[in-house]
Amino acid sequence: MTKAEKVQFVIDTLEEIYPNPPIALEHQDPYTLLVAVALSAQTTDKKVNEITPRLFAVADSPKKMANLEVEEIKNLIQGIGLTNSKAKNLKIMAEQLIHDFDGIVPNDIQKLETLAGVGHKTASVVMAQAFGVPAFPVDTHIHRLMWRWNLSNGKNVVQTEIDAKRLFPKQLWNKLHLQIIWYGREYSPARGYRLEKDIITQKIGRKSFVDEVKG
Repeated sequence: MTKAEKVQFVIDTLEEIYPNPPIALEHQDPYTLLVAVALSAQTTDKKVNEITPRLFAVADSPKKMANLEVEEIKNLIQGIGLTNSKAKNLKIMAEQLIHDFDGIVPNDIQKLETLAGVGHKTASVVMAQAFGVPAFPVDTHIHRLMWRWNLSNGKNVVQTEIDAKRLFPKQLWNKLHLQIIWYGREYSPARGYRLEKDIITQKIGRKSFVDEVKG
């Protein structure tokens, strides 16, 4: 198969399996999505969804979050990885939103990246899922699968994002981001991997990886 044929196979297969992929993190608006994504670093989406209801019951806006003490935020997000640093960042982020953006989450990736605790991936997720702006956030699942499918060299997430944006049509980026994440979780996980279940890797996968799994 040519690379173009492999890309089309990925698109067609994912569309068949996940025609309407949901956003895993529960949220109500751009701010609560921003907070949820920031909390998800080194933490599962499931754990974030367990924590955020009690957090958002108290602080579902920048103003309410900024009014809390760091220790109060820390208590509300107990159970999340990196609790101390995330609690501090949530308070600073809220204060930044109030002072710099009139309490509104900016629809601009560069501005989002100026916020405490917000890196490129978090900003990209918010742009894609809150504002519908084409982006291709690369998480561990996408990074892993792009390498397994021999669509990226896997050196780093920056290169993986460049490759994904180059190979896939821009109008599909936001949906494919979600589709690949769900596929990675359900069909091509890092642990408990079974090649017979991973229909895409069987068809287009990197030979060295497939041979290693078979071996």
